Amino acid sequence: MTTPPHVRIIIWLWLITAIVVGRLEWLNRLPGPALPGLIVVLTGLVLTCYLKARGFRAWIDGLDLRALVLLHVTRFVGVYFLLLYNRGELPYAFAVPGGWGDITVATLALLVCVLPMKAPTRVHAVTIWNVIGFVDILMVVVTAARLGFEDIRQLRALTYLPLSLLPTFLVPLIIATHVMLFLRLSKKAVAP
Repeated sequence: MTTPPHVRIIIWLWLITAIVVGRLEWLNRLPGPALPGLIVVLTGLVLTCYLKARGFRAWIDGLDLRALVLLHVTRFVGVYFLLLYNRGELPYAFAVPGGWGDITVATLALLVCVLPMKAPTRVHAVTIWNVIGFVDILMVVVTAARLGFEDIRQLRALTYLPLSLLPTFLVPLIIATHVMLFLRLSKKAVAP
């Protein structure tokens, strides 16, 4: 299923805005609680579009489940978290559990998508993966919020490019796709 042109335009404008915000380091000027707040607001906007915009919802619901899962391969960013921890640029409490969790979820996403499975088995595998991935991303966001409240300087690497794209673009999409998958999987008839 092809992406509707208006959806492409909105996603590109959002991504370009996130890049500009990161390039200008605007997130660095915000207080600690603002980053998780930004994630909540952006996630809420995506989910509101999904729930209220019939065309957008039809497009998302028409996608193969694997298309939504494959977005999560971007969570191999966890490797970069570990590298930044080794450089002393991210704290252990965020980088190591979050890094390994994201690496695990990204690896499982690939396996769920590429291993040959019958439709009911794939739906079951996606359901298990979705629970694991959702818990992981919530733990990462909660940890970032806690550390941001303590001292936002611990998370300075998340306020400029490339990691500024996480709170301004990628994490809201990741959380939203988990919720969309839960909603799709809860329907009686799920098309794989």
